[in-house]
Amino acid sequence: MMRFLALACFAVAVHAAVPTTMQAVAIDAPGDVDALKPRSLPVPAIGANEVLMAVHSAGVAVWDLQIRQSMAYIGNPKYPYTLGSDGSGIVVAVGASVSRFKASDSVYGYCWDNPKGGFYAEYVVASADCLSKLPRGMSLEAAGALGASGLTALSGIDRALGIKRGETLIIHGASGAVGTLALQIAKVRGARVLATASGEEGVALVRRLGADRVIEGRSGDITSAAREFAPKGVDAVLALAGGVALEKCLDALRPGGRVAWPNGVEPVPQTRAGMKFVPYDALFGDQKEQFAQLNAVIEARPFEVPIAATFSLAEAPAAHRRVAAGRVLGKVLLKVR
Repeated sequence: MMRFLALACFAVAVHAAVPTTMQAVAIDAPGDVDALKPRSLPVPAIGANEVLMAVHSAGVAVWDLQIRQSMAYIGNPKYPYTLGSDGSGIVVAVGASVSRFKASDSVYGYCWDNPKGGFYAEYVVASADCLSKLPRGMSLEAAGALGASGLTALSGIDRALGIKRGETLIIHGASGAVGTLALQIAKVRGARVLATASGEEGVALVRRLGADRVIEGRSGDITSAAREFAPKGVDAVLALAGGVALEKCLDALRPGGRVAWPNGVEPVPQTRAGMKFVPYDALFGDQKEQFAQLNAVIEARPFEVPIAATFSLAEAPAAHRRVAAGRVLGKVLLKVR
């Protein structure tokens, strides 16, 4: 009841007159965390197939740090550049061609390099195609961390690996933003999962989320754990981190096994004869359909989106430092409202 009242109050507040300017965190040039500056920017104008959203929460991802440092992955940046590829909020207005959303809808989204600015802001204008209504039972705060990580996890489990009921899977890096969601999706699909996690707290988190076997990724004996878990070899590995520990996970693959990793994981897995290696991106095909699939799998069982730490919008530099420090259990979030 209290969460419903808070959401109702938030919705009423954002439907007051939309200001002409908003608070945001942007950069004027690539740089260190000090390049992240609070700015007063115009609220973007809304186009025919776009949605104006009052941002509640915004995800902070490792690629945000890379973009801030060097504008990696961004082809033609326009400054001031507002970071943030995913987040959640309340719809304030919709364009003339939008029929899937209406004012007051609770939504979340993944909008890569949005031409009208990212989610580190009080308002976002984005294409309706990169937004979705919240899954049933999901809070706005949790949904702020769901878009990018959830779609990446779903693409890895369903498209890149094609996990089927009864198969065995190693998720390497299961305590991170993508891994915690991929683990839960894999369990919905009926897989048996051996998860590697970071530290004692990461091991406890991943075990609570449903892993059949958990091993600490840096100090644990992955080889022995995998042999006990699947004596004939595992069917697949989802690689969310690289390095020596990942190669030990690959040693556990059966002949003909599959390996997938999101583009950006470094170092990339070393290919091996007789095995299928698949790099992939979060998005493929119709993004609206991907969101529908993600919402369906989330609603299929009790589902958790772990939040490692929450910062205010003005604390974006501190949020970047937290991500850079590593061992993030789940995702770091900016609470905009």
